[in-house]
Amino acid sequence: VIGRVLGGGAEADVYWTAFVLPDYMNYLLAGGALSLVFIPIFAGHLSRHGHERAWESFSVIAGALAVGLAVGLGAAWYWAPEIATWITPGFTQAQVALLVRLTRIILPAQAFHILGGLLSATLQARDRHVLPALAPLVYTGTVIVCGLAMGQKLGGEAFAWGVLLGSALGPFGMPLVGVMPEIRRIRLRFSPRHRDVHRYLLLSFPIMLAFSIVVVDDWLLKRFGTLVGIGTVSSLQYAKTLMKVPMGMFGLATGVAAFPTLARLAAAGRPREAFDVIVRSGRAVLVLAFVSQAALTVAGEDIATIIWGTERFDAFARAEIGALTGVFSAGLAGWALQGLLARGFYAMGNTWVPSVLGTVVMIGSVPLYMIFGREWGAMGLACASSSAIIVYVVVLALELRRRIGGHRSRAFAPIIAPLLIACASGIVAGTGLREMVAGPPIVSALASSLTAGTVAVLVAGWLRVEEVGELGAAALKLMRNARRPASS
Repeated sequence: VIGRVLGGGAEADVYWTAFVLPDYMNYLLAGGALSLVFIPIFAGHLSRHGHERAWESFSVIAGALAVGLAVGLGAAWYWAPEIATWITPGFTQAQVALLVRLTRIILPAQAFHILGGLLSATLQARDRHVLPALAPLVYTGTVIVCGLAMGQKLGGEAFAWGVLLGSALGPFGMPLVGVMPEIRRIRLRFSPRHRDVHRYLLLSFPIMLAFSIVVVDDWLLKRFGTLVGIGTVSSLQYAKTLMKVPMGMFGLATGVAAFPTLARLAAAGRPREAFDVIVRSGRAVLVLAFVSQAALTVAGEDIATIIWGTERFDAFARAEIGALTGVFSAGLAGWALQGLLARGFYAMGNTWVPSVLGTVVMIGSVPLYMIFGREWGAMGLACASSSAIIVYVVVLALELRRRIGGHRSRAFAPIIAPLLIACASGIVAGTGLREMVAGPPIVSALASSLTAGTVAVLVAGWLRVEEVGELGAAALKLMRNARRPASS
């Protein structure tokens, strides 16, 4: 919807860049990893001391965060013009003025995201995942409705108001509904000396200070994208969004679902078992990632045409988004796996290692973004992004294995080469079929992506990647279970 309303020009570039400062404020208060830090604290009190103590911990931590939000968001709102000029060296004066306006609309949404994230964590700590899972759907749906209703008149501002309203209804409102039966237990107060506030800050401190490549990648793409030319930021954003679809479906979902189990195993002093959970889940994620990479690489341009149409994007823009999708998809395995690996450290109460490693990789990658962006434009920036996340995940996996898995533990390396061969085979087959299929984009996309994915799966199975059979068996079981109620 955003693409069809705003297109891929200067206004779209501004809208996407308006999230840089709000996202940083969220990151500075550890909002992005809030549940990862808070779930072990809350779950520990539940198991050892009961509900009253757990909700006391929630109350003092939420109170501290509320004060931090008031100060941080107020300062960011006030200094938004100066910050906007610094983060967008390639924008015109008119673009910067619009950027400041949109940023100031979006900034308060971070309060709903952070306090709502704390509420969601209390549900996830008790394996209640439905409302936290619905929250982003309500959020996105609200952004879409506001954009459709007011986009033609207000442009990017309509979507910005949708972000603010959606944050209140989704990330905050949904988990609030879930905790309503226990709302009487919440007594917000500012107690900076409380030991749980100290523990939260101690665990969050490295996340607050670090600039991991996982978060900074978007900022670097937008900063250097403004120097390439008008529409570059938008093209990068649309292509990376396509890559994020499978990443969210199985990468992020796997990490979120596995974390409570990892936290319980860590609390019970069973790190090797936790590592086994990470490996089993991670290998399945890698299979799905490489199969998805093959499908997205061959069908990216057709998918862009289906989603965003031909009115606001010409053939060159759609081809560029398709090509960028393929390059970003080269890092899909890294993006899908990093959340699960980081949660392995977080479950052990160690937030320093992923933060420090992510920061080191980021620092080493900045020249890559700078040089690649200058020499090859948008394609160079996408290549730098995929390279950086792959390096980070490799380093993270090796360190996690060394710390809790043991050097002889079953890990990810044995299946990488077979999956690379399977992915390449799928891309070749899908590309060949796409060249022969004449028809509307939806036909071409379905034919080429299904061919690429099927060939990748078959080759991976032939190369004895055992997770292919396990995933197939799980899919068949799900389908049988889905049909059972209807037949009865």
